[in-house]
Amino acid sequence: MHPLLRKEFNAHFTPEKYQAFIHTVDTAFGEAVTFRVSETPIFVPKALKNQLLQGVEDICSVLLQPDFGKMSEAALPTHLRVPGEDEHTIFLQLDFGICRAADGSLTPQLIEMQGFPSLYFFQQLLAESYRKHFETIPSDWHHLFGGLDSESYLNLMREVIVGNSKPENVILLEVEPEKQNTRIDFWGSQKYLGIKVLCLSKLKREGRHLYYLDDNGRRVGVERIYNRIIFDELEKRSDLPREWDMTTEVNAEWVGHPNWFFRISKHTLPFMKSPFVPETLFVNELKSIPDDLQNWVLKPLFSFSGQGVKINITREDVESVDDPGNFILQRKVEYVAAVDTTDPAEPSKCEIRMMILWNKNWDKPRLVNNLVRMSKGEMVGVRYNKGKDWVGASVGFFEP
Repeated sequence: MHPLLRKEFNAHFTPEKYQAFIHTVDTAFGEAVTFRVSETPIFVPKALKNQLLQGVEDICSVLLQPDFGKMSEAALPTHLRVPGEDEHTIFLQLDFGICRAADGSLTPQLIEMQGFPSLYFFQQLLAESYRKHFETIPSDWHHLFGGLDSESYLNLMREVIVGNSKPENVILLEVEPEKQNTRIDFWGSQKYLGIKVLCLSKLKREGRHLYYLDDNGRRVGVERIYNRIIFDELEKRSDLPREWDMTTEVNAEWVGHPNWFFRISKHTLPFMKSPFVPETLFVNELKSIPDDLQNWVLKPLFSFSGQGVKINITREDVESVDDPGNFILQRKVEYVAAVDTTDPAEPSKCEIRMMILWNKNWDKPRLVNNLVRMSKGEMVGVRYNKGKDWVGASVGFFEP
């Protein structure tokens, strides 16, 4: 979005460079990426960067309030409550759509948030690969925050996820990880940290102890669980054999406790007051349905990858919601097509995810990385961008 850097990048872009870039991404972790990767990073000018940083600060200030646990209690389904909850989330993702302010400038607007891990390792690969193949990215523009470089970033991820355990005693836990669309990040976690990527069905339990069998049949104890399982996906998998239901207390330590997936979610949005957070209302608390429904979006609280979101809604849509306590109305924001592409007639929209860590011994969260999703469709998502280029996964480089 920085006009000079954008113009220079586009002028030097070639399909051959893009193919070489994709080859690097596809071979770095041992398997090709299964989602579309954009032809370009985005260049975030300082004014927009400062707004994003302020938005992160505004939102984190709510999470730091002493009564946040009480405030978020209603978000946690009783039957999915997992014992051993930490005082705060370890992972935090804030998704900002890039929109147009009243004065014509660009402004970020919070769309979603989640207390759950994201593509921390794939994003590092992506940024390094863009730099390797596209020479117009200035060396002092950064994708990491807080003075981190590649080495210190990976060391920090190791500190948070592996801690004082041996890597073999740390597992990345998922349901059939080899089938997940974001699995390239699992292989990156494995490559950088040496941890075991494991399906829940392969996890063994003996009393309060968890273990797995390695490739040689050796029993390996589990001390830390880097959790990547989405509970609402797991509930649909009654066919999946398992010795542990995840709600029974064990000796292993959670790295990313499952309860925070619910506590920090769309359920949190109505409590956020910031110029960078659109007005959000719980459907079950509506005194009346807004007359201007064309300016609102209806969203289920606990869905993943945009499932169940309705953009063009009617009174009937709102009135027919089965469980109003699990739905929100969010004031609609309009993403601006601010990223010029090599096709002048069709610039791209974008959404920036600010990726945050909050280790157990830290007094506050720490912004570390970012993720960008680019789109030319009505929404950010594969089904809205079929057959289009300059869309998909990307990363932001920020003006120093």
